[in-house]
Amino acid sequence: MTTLTGATLAAAGIDAVALKPTEVDVSRATALDVETLAIDYEGAAHVPEPDTIEQLASTTDVRVTAPVRADGFDPLGDDSGFDALPAGAGHVLVAGHSAYLSADEAERAVAPRLRAAVDDTSDPWVGTEGIERLALAVGGTQYELLSRTTVRDVRTLRTAGFDGSIAVYAPLVLSDSEDAMLDAVGDYAARRGPVRDALPEGAPTDSRATDRARDVLKQAIRDYALVGSVETVAERTDRLHDIGVDTVVGYPARGLDPFLS
Repeated sequence: MTTLTGATLAAAGIDAVALKPTEVDVSRATALDVETLAIDYEGAAHVPEPDTIEQLASTTDVRVTAPVRADGFDPLGDDSGFDALPAGAGHVLVAGHSAYLSADEAERAVAPRLRAAVDDTSDPWVGTEGIERLALAVGGTQYELLSRTTVRDVRTLRTAGFDGSIAVYAPLVLSDSEDAMLDAVGDYAARRGPVRDALPEGAPTDSRATDRARDVLKQAIRDYALVGSVETVAERTDRLHDIGVDTVVGYPARGLDPFLS
């Protein structure tokens, strides 16, 4: 079994780490062996305190996810959340997941808000999920979720002449255990449309999965996440870098402990 230390992030080709404030103490991320940290948005109540973000930004490139339809990050309305962020923090501009938006916020138009936010932000990353064409039109680093079409999509962008930056986000599990992989990211993969359609109804989506469900999930976690030994993940990230991905962002699906020495 591979022994994990902080250095394995770099060895696996991970350029940045995504942090979920509801799952980890983000202040501990200063010890990770990466140059960039991206703080996910999980609701206004879970945005880290400015002092914590400033501390992180003093040693790493920190980016805070800002859903442009949400109060506090709406460039056409309440943008007080931007004002509260330290000057050293960059932005990841996204439409915003409905799970973290009120009914009123979810009704707000994305396009004008995203364009306004890009115009007001220096060097933003722009989350492409669900708004791929709009994200490309407004510019900035294109921030995509890893999927079974990522290689084709990135090659298409580069062939078409896109010379901007591309970042790819994926859950990360450095382990030789298939059960550990399934427990960590099986449910995540199962929420992707093609996987959901292929799974038998009511089948478990973790290590309890058997027969067809397990076969579907075994492939799905490799399509939508970075899983396996350090060497296996490094092969995947090398390929992503080779085709034109600038930044591979790993979300530690089992927490930060495995990567802290």
